[in-house]
Amino acid sequence: MNQPKIRIEDYTYELPDERIAKYPLDQRDKSKLLIYNKGIISQEQFSSIPSFIPEGSMMVFNNTKVVPARLFFKKDTGALIEIFCLEPVTPSDYSVSFACISECSWKTIIGNVKKWKGGYLSFFVPEGADSDVAGLNLKAELIEKQDNSYIVRFFWEGGHPFSKVLELCGQVPIPPYLNRETEAVDLERYQTLYAKFRGSVAAPTAGLHFTEDVLGKIRAKGVDCEELCLHVGAGTFLPVKSEFIEDHIMHSEPFSVTKSFLKKLYALPEGAKVISVGTTSTRSLESLYYAGLQCYKDGVEEWVPRCVGQWDPYQENPDISTKESIKSLLDYMEYNNLEILNLRTQIIIVPSYRFRVVDILVTNFHQPQSTLLLLISAFVGGESWRDIYKFAMENGFRFLSYGDSSMLVR
Repeated sequence: MNQPKIRIEDYTYELPDERIAKYPLDQRDKSKLLIYNKGIISQEQFSSIPSFIPEGSMMVFNNTKVVPARLFFKKDTGALIEIFCLEPVTPSDYSVSFACISECSWKTIIGNVKKWKGGYLSFFVPEGADSDVAGLNLKAELIEKQDNSYIVRFFWEGGHPFSKVLELCGQVPIPPYLNRETEAVDLERYQTLYAKFRGSVAAPTAGLHFTEDVLGKIRAKGVDCEELCLHVGAGTFLPVKSEFIEDHIMHSEPFSVTKSFLKKLYALPEGAKVISVGTTSTRSLESLYYAGLQCYKDGVEEWVPRCVGQWDPYQENPDISTKESIKSLLDYMEYNNLEILNLRTQIIIVPSYRFRVVDILVTNFHQPQSTLLLLISAFVGGESWRDIYKFAMENGFRFLSYGDSSMLVR
């Protein structure tokens, strides 16, 4: 396997705490926008981004919705146990799990787990909580440990779907580097305007800048605005702890696309640009190529969708085109009479990666020594990421989830 030899300490920069945006701006589209095109860097306001979108292009958004996934339970001793829901286990389908009206099991991360030796815990009802919360009688049971996570069964009364239970009892899991508790502003602003399908524990933050006005102006240019859905997991916040990136284990995440989306992607004329809003959309779009490659090799009748592996793109240099790959996925969906294709990806995009789908990337500014910064480096090539981040630092840009934005042309 031809894994890139990359030392993570080579992808760092000084990020003072005061440059991390702790709160969103009053208006989404008033953030700064850095434009990087052919080595030239300029500064605009995000509201002006429609004028930089090429006509006839396709812009792809991740329509996942952040769920209030942090739940606090209380032991008889008074100790609080935090349970952070990651993804459903029984039933494993997100929509089915959210529709459960009495019990379901989730893969979770548990804070203070050493104090939970087993048995049931009752939900900690905070003072002043809605009366409906106490009426749920929500409880949690620790089922088993799996690597660094735990399977927990939740059960409750009242006949409410689990989605409602989370709305009543849960807190929005804002990024740990904000160093503050969730506040009322986060309920609205840590969510994109086009969020539709519940499942993420972190927002696809590149989309937080878009307003209805900006989206309307983009569509008015004849740009095809399309959506896919990747549910962002807690692994997006995991730091790279290994010296070399080849020793880092990337998290996997589920994503889905519709047949109509794939048809439009396949039918894009030569030269039309694909604009990805966010790194999650980018990982999904690029993973489509490798899923299609798997399908192409196995044959439509034999292929069983499987996770796109972390290092799959670096094992070989396949000679099938992006169109051939997408066509394989469409043929598979036709053969199996599917309207939605559910996939999973563990792909890591680092320098030496060959982009197959994405031409332009809209994204925020990412943490030092992170897999997301490696993705940016791979996208712009060479040491260009340093010029971009130096410009942002010297011109007062705000960093990370609630920070400013950039539009990078490959």
